Amino acid sequence: MLTYQALKEYLFRLDPETAHNLAEGAIRLSRLCTPAQNYFIDKNFVLDDRLSQVIFGKKFLNPVGLAAGFDKNATMIRQMAMFGFGFTEIGTVTPKPQDGNAKPRLFRFIEEESLQNAFGFNNQGMNIVKKRVERSYPFVLPVGVNIGKNKLTADKLAIGDYKTLIENLQEFADYIVINISSPNTKGLRSLQNEEFISELFAMAKELTTKPVLLKVAPDLEKKEALALCVKAVECGAKGIIATNTTIDYSLLQDAKNFGGISGKVLCDKSFEMFDYLAAELYGQTALISVGGIDNAEEAYRRIKAGASLIQVYTGFIYKGPSLAKQINEGLMELMNFDGFTHISEAIGCDRKPRR
Repeated sequence: MLTYQALKEYLFRLDPETAHNLAEGAIRLSRLCTPAQNYFIDKNFVLDDRLSQVIFGKKFLNPVGLAAGFDKNATMIRQMAMFGFGFTEIGTVTPKPQDGNAKPRLFRFIEEESLQNAFGFNNQGMNIVKKRVERSYPFVLPVGVNIGKNKLTADKLAIGDYKTLIENLQEFADYIVINISSPNTKGLRSLQNEEFISELFAMAKELTTKPVLLKVAPDLEKKEALALCVKAVECGAKGIIATNTTIDYSLLQDAKNFGGISGKVLCDKSFEMFDYLAAELYGQTALISVGGIDNAEEAYRRIKAGASLIQVYTGFIYKGPSLAKQINEGLMELMNFDGFTHISEAIGCDRKPRR
């Protein structure tokens, strides 16, 4: 059978966005062949009680999820179990369809196992996504919905976009993620302020009983990021996701001067922000870590720092469909070495006891 590493050589000869679209098409087609789906689930899905948790009232069979951005339009929800993921996050979804930024807008840095994207929330819009999500419900795995404002929506009217999205998508979301930290929509990151966050989460609390989370950028000053997260939790946020992509272009020698960087070069920067936030927030809210994670050791470092769940994206592109399996199997080995019988014992074990 053709290995992913061999297939990757051909895919990586294509424009990155074209390669992604081909992969999406192949994954979608797999729904027509139940034996193939079952084969890959048996091959990749690690089912072990030591990794299972109940979070947001939902059972997560393992802590490794697919981050937002891969399945922007909810076309692959049912297929994610084939790759061993314990949960998936769709989007970013905006109220109205939008094409996103001009192409080319996705760039590979193969030696650094990193990507740089400037997509700009390209998606088919709330109404189409809602129909697809409804058809996939009830879900095989927990599904989060990542939401953002349209590019042409003025910042002072942005709250209306998030209100519309929550009202329309909450019924079929296991959790909702507020995305105001992408660098690819002009002015979006300016919404990372306490006034907007207070208004946003107060509004969300009135609209839904579903858990609403905040995703933060790795480029904020750490004290500012913590203040925003604390405010969000005070106003009803049920979790923090750290981090989004970075605009620290010094991380890549030949980086473009636009878009956000993800992958291995983001790893330490993302961990530093997560660790700083977790030092204060662990035990107060659910923490999800994302950014440069592509192996069990890094996933375990995030878990010991306080992450109940971790997410991958760029690592999935470079390491292939068995990445979640490799991480989950590696986590159990690391837990065994440390004498832990369940993942709950490892979560936050590096945190000092709260006084």
